[in-house]
Amino acid sequence: MKSILPEISIRQAAITAGIAILVMTLAAVSATDVTIGPLIVPNDPTTTIENIKNNEMLFRFGIFSWIVVLISDVVAAWGLYIFLSPVNKGVSFISAWLRLIYTAILGTSIMNFNYVQELLFDSGYYAGAMEHANLESQVWLFLTSFDSSWSIGLIVFALHILLLGYLGLKSNYVPRLLSILLIIGFVGYILIHLCNLLIPENENLIQILGWIFILPMLSEVALGIWLLLKGKNVQIHQ
Repeated sequence: MKSILPEISIRQAAITAGIAILVMTLAAVSATDVTIGPLIVPNDPTTTIENIKNNEMLFRFGIFSWIVVLISDVVAAWGLYIFLSPVNKGVSFISAWLRLIYTAILGTSIMNFNYVQELLFDSGYYAGAMEHANLESQVWLFLTSFDSSWSIGLIVFALHILLLGYLGLKSNYVPRLLSILLIIGFVGYILIHLCNLLIPENENLIQILGWIFILPMLSEVALGIWLLLKGKNVQIHQ
């Protein structure tokens, strides 16, 4: 990673990672809670497709939001690698690559939304060539495939969060409480997304786990804020 990326200072790395994490968070909220997320009605493909058709620009902006998430994650991986390298360069390197692997999985997941876009909006070719029931099943398959593949990616992301927490505990400059919350967040990500993959029908359990781990799973956002407010000023002897 060092040979292909420009060198920046620890201060610049903290600022870069902090901004990237916060931009990623805002873009993710846009994608999941403002644009695409509200259009999808659980277990109701017909209504979902009508929602998407009636809100084409909102759906397209949701795809753009996901692309912003993807780019921000790449930048965050780079900044966090440099910021935490003084603690343990090898572990920081592995942590960065785990986030990049997650980003690659996210990228393939986002393609499912692009396929939906082509099926519903691409000059009417696909809609005209396919029976309605077949079109509906294809669109629903791509929408549900995004959720399952993203859950796989978030399990990889959980390992990245675990290593961030470990590096934070080993450092003398990352707040200990923040590092502990990151490690607890790892447990939340693993439990919730294993349930998403293995027992997706148990929505109540998944929702309960989401509420239990909501604060630890938001600890990366707190890390981004800390990097911008305090992390940029830490004195690290390399």
